[in-house]
Amino acid sequence: MLSNLKKNLTLGIAIACLLLVHASYTLANEPPNNSTRLTQAEISQQIKNLPGWTLEDGQLRRTYSFSNFVEAIAFVNRLVAPAEAAGHHPDLSISYNRVTVSLTTHDAGGLTQKDFELAQIISQLFSQTQSE
Repeated sequence: MLSNLKKNLTLGIAIACLLLVHASYTLANEPPNNSTRLTQAEISQQIKNLPGWTLEDGQLRRTYSFSNFVEAIAFVNRLVAPAEAAGHHPDLSISYNRVTVSLTTHDAGGLTQKDFELAQIISQLFSQTQSE
C-alpha cells in the first residue's frame, strides 16, 4: 500500500510539472496585447495623435528631412536603441537627406499598438534632434 502511495505521489508530481511547463510555454509564446491587430476605427483614432504620419499600403509612414546625409544617418542611428528595446523594427528608406520610416507588425498582418507606440517615440526623437 505504501508503494502505491509513492507511485501515485510521483505520478501526481510529474503531472503537476508537465502542467507547469505547458502553462509557462503557452504564456511565453502568446503575443503580448500590444501585438493584436487594430481595427480600422482604432487606427483612424490613433493616427490623429501622430502629426505628420500617414497610412500607406496598410503601414504607418513618415518622411523626415534633414540638412544633409550625415544628419539623416545620425537620426537613423538614434532609432536603433528604442527599436531594439521594443523588439520592433521599422523599415527605413534613406535618400540623401531624407529618411522614410514605415511601421507595421508583420506577425499580426497589420498595424498594432506597437506600431503606434514606436511611431510616437520616433516623433519625439525627431523633435529632440531639431531642438539640439
